[in-house]
Amino acid sequence: QAQLVESGGGLVQSGGSLRLSCVASGFSFDHYAIGWFRQAPGKERQGVSCMTSEDGGAWYRDSVKGRFTISRDNNGNTIYLQMNSLKPEDTGVYYCAVNPGPPNAREMCISYRFFPPDYWGQGTQVTVSS
Repeated sequence: QAQLVESGGGLVQSGGSLRLSCVASGFSFDHYAIGWFRQAPGKERQGVSCMTSEDGGAWYRDSVKGRFTISRDNNGNTIYLQMNSLKPEDTGVYYCAVNPGPPNAREMCISYRFFPPDYWGQGTQVTVSS
């Protein structure tokens, strides 16, 4: 059974760092594009960063550029999101997701309703205090 399991969320002060992990199982992980999404209270889910499977090209939301880094370990079937210089507006539930064939990383993140991921993780809470 295909599954994504996130970990690494928590409470951190503004300016701090967290590293989210997402372990995949039950499917051929290395053939999938990967992504991280977040949902703040009362707001829609939005793409934070996505990466293709072919060349590893990555896309980042403007608000996280220079602070967040997405990566993947195909040997360990794991997706990572390193988050530095965290801000209160980064607070939300973070979800990892995989998609077998989005046009590119940007579309996976921006247009996930039109190119829905095959699998989602259960979410991990990130809270940044001011």
